[in-house]
Amino acid sequence: MLSNREGQRVPNVTFHLRANDAWQRVTTDDLFRGKTVIVFSLPGAFTPTCSSTHLPRFSQLAPAFKANGVDDILCLSVNDAFVMNEWKKDQAADNITLIADGNAEFTEGMDMLVDKRDIGFGKRSWRYSMLVRDGVIEKMFIEPQKPGDPFEVSDADTMFAYLAPKAKKPPKIALLTKPGCPFCKKAKDLLRDHGVAYSEVLLEDRLRLAVVSAITGATTTPQMFADGKLIGDSEAIAQWIGQTERKAA
Repeated sequence: MLSNREGQRVPNVTFHLRANDAWQRVTTDDLFRGKTVIVFSLPGAFTPTCSSTHLPRFSQLAPAFKANGVDDILCLSVNDAFVMNEWKKDQAADNITLIADGNAEFTEGMDMLVDKRDIGFGKRSWRYSMLVRDGVIEKMFIEPQKPGDPFEVSDADTMFAYLAPKAKKPPKIALLTKPGCPFCKKAKDLLRDHGVAYSEVLLEDRLRLAVVSAITGATTTPQMFADGKLIGDSEAIAQWIGQTERKAA
């Protein structure tokens, strides 16, 4: 039975993580003491919803979360440390701390351990997110108990709305690029320099022209979208950044 543990302390466990080719023992005290922390827990690294939506959106909103008082964002899964480290690389999630709960001790202590043997996963975490202040759980968003892998309330946008209801969320940015493109590098540098988080869609040469043309009507990269609206190439991106900053001033 899944439990809402708001008002309670997080379980006291030690995680076995890997860094610099060595094992590290990291306690919940290390992760939570004196900090405001967001945790989102999911069934598994490299799985579809976790890789396409859950982790990427928390990563994209990480600067906004931290601007509103969050010290760290933890992504937790019942996977081993090697898998979680490779997933972090694959996702380029440098602003998220990935935690391997390989023995499921934290997940079991949260009453979030579920049986997924029907799909060959064994024991895994139910999908949820929570806001933790100095080790005490302030708010939990637990996915409804129904078949499959529901993803309705544990998302980054729901958490951001709770944490900072009056704050303006940064736009969802998708950047179509190709390898070795100097204009793509210019656009990425520009976005990073102005603190704009983005998701890069790296296109293979054999697909680039067809994909870019079909989606944007253009034939060159980069091409940027903001909240579903086409912004355009690197020059258009620079203009968009200038307009956005003037509106915010």
